[in-house]
Amino acid sequence: MSDQAAPEFDGDDGIPPGKRLVRAGGGAGLSLGERLAGHLYRLTWRTPLHALRLKGRHPLKLLAAPIDPVAGDAAIGRAMTEGRFIFEGEHVAMGEEGADLSTASPALVAYYHSFAWLRDLTAAAGEDRAAPLMRAWVAAWLKAHGDTVLEPAWSAGISARRLLHWPAHAPALLGANDLVFRSSVLNALARTARHVDRAADRTPPGLERIAAWCGIVAAGLIIAGGDARRAFGEAGLAKALSTGLSSDGGMLSRSPREQLELVALLSQLAGIYSARSLAMPNSVAQDLTRSVPPLLGLVMGDGALGNWQGSPPLNAARIGAVIQASGERARPLRQAREWGYQRMVGGQTIMLFDAAPPPHSRTTRTGCASTLALEVSDGPHRLIVNCGGASAAGLAAVPGLAEGLRTTAAHSTLILADTNSTAVLSSGALGKGVDAVELDRRENEQGSRVEASHDGYGKRFGFTHGRSLALSVDGREVRGEDTLIPVANRRKVAEASFAVRFHLAPGVEASPTADAMGALLRIDGGALWQFRSRGGALSIEPSLWVDGDGAWHQSKQLVIAGDAAAGGATIGWVFKRAG
Repeated sequence: MSDQAAPEFDGDDGIPPGKRLVRAGGGAGLSLGERLAGHLYRLTWRTPLHALRLKGRHPLKLLAAPIDPVAGDAAIGRAMTEGRFIFEGEHVAMGEEGADLSTASPALVAYYHSFAWLRDLTAAAGEDRAAPLMRAWVAAWLKAHGDTVLEPAWSAGISARRLLHWPAHAPALLGANDLVFRSSVLNALARTARHVDRAADRTPPGLERIAAWCGIVAAGLIIAGGDARRAFGEAGLAKALSTGLSSDGGMLSRSPREQLELVALLSQLAGIYSARSLAMPNSVAQDLTRSVPPLLGLVMGDGALGNWQGSPPLNAARIGAVIQASGERARPLRQAREWGYQRMVGGQTIMLFDAAPPPHSRTTRTGCASTLALEVSDGPHRLIVNCGGASAAGLAAVPGLAEGLRTTAAHSTLILADTNSTAVLSSGALGKGVDAVELDRRENEQGSRVEASHDGYGKRFGFTHGRSLALSVDGREVRGEDTLIPVANRRKVAEASFAVRFHLAPGVEASPTADAMGALLRIDGGALWQFRSRGGALSIEPSLWVDGDGAWHQSKQLVIAGDAAAGGATIGWVFKRAG
């Protein structure tokens, strides 16, 4: 992503001195040829030839019954026993035949077919009490989908997750005296493994391809005669990880949600190796180790994740369960140079900063035009947020909301001429815009300072957007400046309106000062902050914020608006903690 060699670290904080140019690299979404090839391949799933490929020896038992190291959500499990299937704010009915997916979003459908919810059911009722429900719902799934190889139930990533989750609950699923059901489950696992063997490398790069190869390795470890499959899977997984992760361990999608799931997948795979008393390959174990600090680097003061690249602020309990499952003890990564996030800490104040171009469309479906956006928390309270949550399942029922949450205006940064810094296309892909971000970070006894700029508005409007941020060492002051600088050698630069937005977390009450150049911000249950600005007219406007359950809440935003003349513009602002 960079045209420069990685600089030496300055001290032990992982922060290199000097400037670094972060480039987006080549490629947008999948090409027409790739999409067509994938469609034709999926059509072959319906043919007798593919059905023949899935036939083979019926395993009589599993070689191991691994324990799922990731703790489930008991509240979700209890809802299932009461007839409701819940995923990130979306509810559907759950009966004897499983979940009613007729009105469900793609995200909920994928979660259901993955059977990750088995851990939630276990957390609510315990393995022994949950076993009859598990068997009933697995039997219903087999009846509806076991012999019909179609998407989404049989997409490679989702199928592979069943290869991880069903064995983790094998004592409950296979412990009954129903030999017919036991045989059907074991046969389904073997057929699924053969299917994923052929589908993994046809899966788009990123998390789903990694998940597919995890499933192949898991099948090689738990189904008899799997040594060749295991070796094949380990090679494929190593390649998928090398092409799916940045050098600092972050997913190329730049999604905190996907980073969390990556850690969970690799932790679960590590548990299967442990159940077989085998060592995970060094390269995969190292990827698990290095994937944890970037994830921790996006945790806010309340223990939940920040709102980046469509991810809702997944809660502290969920994050804690995954980190504990990983077995890794790590510090948050303060500068994820390739992944693109900066973490600044002073006192009890945490500031996160997006200092990279958006991800490629081939690695994400919910990428956001959020370059140079920031978030700030004061202890356990969020102060400045991004609206977030474009990927939350519960938003599917609100037309257009998810798309709006991906725009620059939905993030705490500057927007020029009411135009996204990177285009968000009607197809859902990301278009032209930010190609490069120039970054300079410094640390001293006064605190942390970051200066960055992006070229997203250069070709269209003739301006480079620069932003400098400074966080005092005690965390009581956040000072910033946004600049619009005319691009060199451009003959004509058009005037354009700008708006610098600071979305406030729900529960933050904003009151304008008498001179209309500032505001008092009172955090519900927290401190009082003072805000001052210059370089534009300040207003307080409505906003919204999506929580970790996919529900949206009304909030407010501070907006500094004005016009950039041909010579550019400078907008200064500061947040000071008064309490």
